[in-house]
Amino acid sequence: MADYATVDDVIALKRPLTAEEVDRCKELLPIASAFIRDEAKRVGKDMDVMIASGYPSAETVKMVAIDIVMREINAPADNEAASQISQSAGGYSLSYTPLSPGGGIYLKRSEFSRLGLSKQRIRALDLLG
Repeated sequence: MADYATVDDVIALKRPLTAEEVDRCKELLPIASAFIRDEAKRVGKDMDVMIASGYPSAETVKMVAIDIVMREINAPADNEAASQISQSAGGYSLSYTPLSPGGGIYLKRSEFSRLGLSKQRIRALDLLG
């Protein structure tokens, strides 16, 4: 199956890449594309069929694939990116919440929604008993 984005797309839409980043990008693009397909299958959808039917657009899926790859390329190699960092001076305290606790690639909730993969839930409460 074809990748949703190319190295040229990443360079054109994000920023110029070093030679090392180009190599990583070549390795990550097929992984990101497979990851998007797998996430769609996990919720009972086929991403390629969805794109062919017009929603989401191929451009939207391309942007999500590029974002996944760029998150991984831009992540510091020696430590994980954090979504929250707390520091103290007197008690020598430092804590952080990793952006991706398990490491690796992931979809944000907003990307999940843009891909049309969010599930709506219907809930009801029986108030009478």
